[in-house]
Amino acid sequence: MSKTPNIGFVSLGCPKNLVDSERILTELRTDGYNIIPTYENADLVIVNTCGFIDSAVQESLETIGEALEENGRVIVTGCLGAKEDQIRQVHPKVLEVSGPHSYETVMEQVHKYVPKPERDPFVSLVPAQGVKLTPKHYAYLKISEGCDHNCTFCIIPSMRGKLDSRDITQVLDEAKRLADAGVKELLVVSQDTSAYLLDQGKENQNKTVFWQGKPIKNNLVSLCRELGTLGIWVRLHYVYPYPHVDDLIPLMAEGKILPYLDIPLQHASPKILKAMKRPGAVNRVLERIKQWREICPELTLRSTFIVGFPGETEEDFQMLLDFLKEAQLDRVGCFKFSPVEGATATDMPDQVPEDVKEERFHRFMQLQQEISAQRLQQKIGKTLPVMVDEVNEEGIIGRSMADAPEIDGLVYIAATEDFKPTVGEILQVTITDADEYDLWGDVVID
Repeated sequence: MSKTPNIGFVSLGCPKNLVDSERILTELRTDGYNIIPTYENADLVIVNTCGFIDSAVQESLETIGEALEENGRVIVTGCLGAKEDQIRQVHPKVLEVSGPHSYETVMEQVHKYVPKPERDPFVSLVPAQGVKLTPKHYAYLKISEGCDHNCTFCIIPSMRGKLDSRDITQVLDEAKRLADAGVKELLVVSQDTSAYLLDQGKENQNKTVFWQGKPIKNNLVSLCRELGTLGIWVRLHYVYPYPHVDDLIPLMAEGKILPYLDIPLQHASPKILKAMKRPGAVNRVLERIKQWREICPELTLRSTFIVGFPGETEEDFQMLLDFLKEAQLDRVGCFKFSPVEGATATDMPDQVPEDVKEERFHRFMQLQQEISAQRLQQKIGKTLPVMVDEVNEEGIIGRSMADAPEIDGLVYIAATEDFKPTVGEILQVTITDADEYDLWGDVVID
């Protein structure tokens, strides 16, 4: 019997890219290939790259170089693959290059260099939910590709193309398979989650479709309502503040989906937002945040911002700090503006010096740490549902509904000799302490 070929695989970048990697790995396993975590003994190595900012490009190029040095037979895919000339200029020996979500192309390339093995379908089983790179109790659910925005700091549309929404019944089918396989939390991702199905035209956005014999509307709110029937946590990421986002808040208040919104606001100065080609009605955003919290007091708001964007003055930056003070966001990420080849903002005048970016970054983070610490202090004494991520000798590590995996805080629970929960289990935890990001508590045992 011939040896089963080994494929080495490296996945870089964001959760959207991780989903692409899972899709390719599922196809590889379905075809009967072994997937191994090393370059050694691999018949071929696939590198799924990121190309969003310069540091990510550099990491991708270094990883490709490492794979070539350690193995020599390398296929490149992913966002940086959209810039084949740039890759081949540095690494001319790569075998093939393809862009993001090019599943079929990648498989054709693999078959070209490592022919599809003979396989016994009763031995080489692939789980119904496909190959997952996340822990068993949570999974990313990607609902669309691409983006229709033209933000001046971003090149995603040129890499991943225009918005292309997945069929709502296919998304729900995948979600149910994941839930049936034991996934306890779905992380809904896309480049622009709130634009889901807007690319299908107004005539199709509210038409009636059927899923499992039940009529549903073809829109984001209906998708979330149906996901809420699966009996697991559903968390929304990358939600732009479109008007119809208001319709999601009652679902959160009712407990259908998690009271959590990840909204990338990017800035608060109307001038800078205009230069970014982002919505600039900051006062309206503040009004909506107030309204959302009135409807759903438990709502957690996460956002990301850019400091040091070209043309940003001290006055513009102060507007951003003032917004933070008023909005009182729960979770905030901050990035210093980074030039990206191909992005309009890279060639804009009035580039902000690096030392000014650094100083503003630290002032921003110091203020947000104070806000975050104050908001977490308010949770002391409350009993919260917490999902278990890890159980070890020192205790239990989990996340509350306010905490997305790998980007938000954690809840540390004291160990008890006679109580060992399983990963993915949801516990009731009384919060006893907090710092700027994390919580500590005691499990409530009936």
